[in-house]
Amino acid sequence: MSSTIARIILSTAALASAVAFAADPYGAPEGTSNIKSVAPSKPKPQFQYDSGDIRISIPTADEPKVKRFGAESIRAAAKYLDDGAVAWTRGRKCVACHTTGAYMLARPMLTKQLGKPSEEVRAEFIATIQDKQPSTKEKEGVTYYSQAERAVWRAAGLVQWDKHVIGKLSEDTDRALRVMLLQLSSHGGFYMADPVEIPYETTDLELSQHAARAIVEAPGWLAHLKDADMLQRVARLKAFLRNAKPRHCYDRVLRIGIASFMPDVVSRKDRAADIALLWAKQHDDGGWCMRDMANTDDWSAHMTDIVINLLEGLPDAACPGSDPFMTALAICLLRESGVPAKNARIQRGIAWLKREQRVSGRWWMHSLYRGNYQFSTYIATAKAMQALAMCGEISKLKP
Repeated sequence: MSSTIARIILSTAALASAVAFAADPYGAPEGTSNIKSVAPSKPKPQFQYDSGDIRISIPTADEPKVKRFGAESIRAAAKYLDDGAVAWTRGRKCVACHTTGAYMLARPMLTKQLGKPSEEVRAEFIATIQDKQPSTKEKEGVTYYSQAERAVWRAAGLVQWDKHVIGKLSEDTDRALRVMLLQLSSHGGFYMADPVEIPYETTDLELSQHAARAIVEAPGWLAHLKDADMLQRVARLKAFLRNAKPRHCYDRVLRIGIASFMPDVVSRKDRAADIALLWAKQHDDGGWCMRDMANTDDWSAHMTDIVINLLEGLPDAACPGSDPFMTALAICLLRESGVPAKNARIQRGIAWLKREQRVSGRWWMHSLYRGNYQFSTYIATAKAMQALAMCGEISKLKP
């Protein structure tokens, strides 16, 4: 598939969701606060990403699947990720978990196979580092910083750039890590104050594990850290992760990743139990499902009626099917835990991902927190590419 054809497919596909769920609100856009007073009559967006010559259609469930997974479909996926992140950067000027955050976590590790990620996105991450501490707030007995969430995503993305693109720690990433740690909440982790956005913004443990991974994976940063205050903050974060009680199965499987980069934080017993839980959640078709990981009303302490109604209104709510994000995440976590790529059950998951890619290069996934822009498709595509890369499926295609 040429890049021209991919762009035509993305810009001419159906512009509304394939199914008009009664529970799907079209009020405030994804990535903003959930305000119930927003009028539901606000028109649906025409494009998922729209900036200059980049126009990417809203993902839909009825987009055809690829006839043949291969180098061309991988290139189309990479273009979708690159174009989406650039368009968001130009149009929104902010770090967002569902687009630029997902991009900077996954795309740098594909540099050898697909070329260098967007310097424009990285530049925006650097430009938005705020040395001045934001205001603090109080909620549920926790004192937290209002911009901590973005500080975590910013530092985590810059770390992956340094690790995979330039191979050494940059001054900007060092600065971002320090700014991030200065925004630790009073309980020692990073507090999720905003309404839930599934996946990526659910619990304090999820946000905090992104921060912890950044600290560990930043090239040489932790090994050379001498600042007593920073070291104390790292210790507080580790203590939080060690003592935090998982809210649901999703938190439990995230501990598999934590155990891979901070083995002293998760006990061997818990790690083994969490891995067994993840294997038990695999579907007969080879995939995994995000909605199997928590009860509908228990994803976060800050659930809203809008999210609950959306989840309960999906056609397969009674028996959710496999989805690309959770399938890819499961593969990534199991690979990090030492399961080889050739493992038969891993290969069933890989086969599921290959079958489910759409002709635009994307992996369709209905939003699990708001249904207008369908940003879950972007997050799922980024994670699917990461899982495929971790199993050697991209490098052998030589895209």
